Amino acid sequence: MIGDESGRVVGIGRGGPCNHVGKAEGRGKFLRAMNECLREAGFEDAQFEAACLGFSGGAADKDAYVRERIEAKHYVVTYDAFIALAGATGGEPGVVTIAGTGSIAFGRNAAGKSARSGGWGYIFGDEGGGFDLVRQALRAALRSEEGWGPKTLLRDALVSSAGATSANDLLHRFYTDEYPRERVAAFAKLVDRIARDGDVLAREILLAAAQQLATLTNAARAQIFDGRSPCRISFLGGVFRSEILLTRYRMLMELETCNHVAEPIYGPAAGALIEAYRAAGVTIPLKDVPPEK
Repeated sequence: MIGDESGRVVGIGRGGPCNHVGKAEGRGKFLRAMNECLREAGFEDAQFEAACLGFSGGAADKDAYVRERIEAKHYVVTYDAFIALAGATGGEPGVVTIAGTGSIAFGRNAAGKSARSGGWGYIFGDEGGGFDLVRQALRAALRSEEGWGPKTLLRDALVSSAGATSANDLLHRFYTDEYPRERVAAFAKLVDRIARDGDVLAREILLAAAQQLATLTNAARAQIFDGRSPCRISFLGGVFRSEILLTRYRMLMELETCNHVAEPIYGPAAGALIEAYRAAGVTIPLKDVPPEK
């Protein structure tokens, strides 16, 4: 997302993924994604006053490639949670919790101090994220199938949706390369549907995820805000599309009256643009901001 000196968005472009740049094809893949974005935005050969880019996995292995492709006076090369927060709060202090495939909470206070909690990956963390929701659902389905857990609609729904023959068959499919984490996490929508159909176990999984996400949020908040300070809490990611989960999350967060849970003002790309203006030493309200997909 590119803005002019008045804060007006004048271009937006989208490109393919560019993480895992340490792999052999990483540099070429990264530069192709940058080129796609700049070309679609209409600023392929521009010189910028400032550029902010937020990446999954952070900046350490990407900073040099950014500087190779994008010419700017000021650079902020950071991680995705940073720009997600800037977009969600419009650049103001607060905490954002992201629950997509995985989960993480990130906050920044008025003094510029930041803190995070979670984001440990699917093996050691990502509680409340889409992959974890589906993991819990499949565990419930397996227990039901083997007779040592209560009956649940999750079993037949998961098996049918994946075209598997049994929960055990689906388990083995999920261990193959055919089902990367993102594909597994996509079944979280099914968990929400089954919960809305009245399945007790599916609902319990969503409510437990809301509790875990609230715990992440509170952990990040406690590191940089005192208990009496007002704090804007926002949220991003497909998991929060579940009304059951989001309602419980809001309730848990607003048990503390100083917390205010609010929809994101902007998406992460607009957050990066806000931080680019900040890096250039100016504070300008954004104008003509298109929706982010």
